[in-house]
Amino acid sequence: MYGVVTRNEPELDWSEFDRAFYEVKDVTGRAVEPVAEAVNMVSCFGDTAAGEAKPELIPVTEDGEQATRERPYFDWGYICPSRERYREGLLEMIEDCAAENEDVRLDDVGFPREEYCYCEHCNEAFAESEYDDRFAWRASVITEFVAEATERIPGKTYLTLYPDPYPGHLYERAGLDLDALSEYVDEFVVPLYDMAYSTTYWLEVIASGFQDALSKPFSIELYAVDVDIDSLIHATEVADAYAEDVYFGYDASQASAAIRRMKADSQDGETFGDFE
Repeated sequence: MYGVVTRNEPELDWSEFDRAFYEVKDVTGRAVEPVAEAVNMVSCFGDTAAGEAKPELIPVTEDGEQATRERPYFDWGYICPSRERYREGLLEMIEDCAAENEDVRLDDVGFPREEYCYCEHCNEAFAESEYDDRFAWRASVITEFVAEATERIPGKTYLTLYPDPYPGHLYERAGLDLDALSEYVDEFVVPLYDMAYSTTYWLEVIASGFQDALSKPFSIELYAVDVDIDSLIHATEVADAYAEDVYFGYDASQASAAIRRMKADSQDGETFGDFE
């Protein structure tokens, strides 16, 4: 099954796609109304605009370094996952999405990196918790949020994962306990983005790693913007060998062209009568 991830509402009903994901809130903080024609997608703790408006919500390291887009490794700003009022707003948005379409995809769920967060709110919450290990406490914060979100999602819950299947890495990096989350998540989505896909051995390695790491189905999301169609097709074939489904990000035209080519190639050689 092939799907598209898009910000453009007119692309949601293109016949080439079996499923469509509509970005209702992205990492910049931009938000639009959810739709009934697609799985609405919410960037949860990636939110540059909210951090710029309220810097006290931004996660910090022990040394006070904020998780903003100006920091190395960050392409956008983050909000601390333990901030209850922000979480309440997210849950309301998720509920609104589910009212339009019963399936919802949760993006950017987790702490920004392993050195976050040491804000006053996190320090107090950890000190008052039942946990002695800070990583275990972080994981409980994220699992609790996902559990609360799924209570508001009557259909299928999708959760995007950072593409690192190495044992323990997602737990330490973002607070994602995959076994605990599997109780609430119906399908994980792993974006494996490249600008060219001129080689795909790395895609196979990461995909096979997630096959071992996950007890629930997972799909792979490929980047379609300005990617050569032949290369995109080859990447799709590799992803399809491991994933439940393959989704294409942010260029519906290129993605639909690749799907049409694959379907045509699969029918190549069929004949329908003698035309001599």
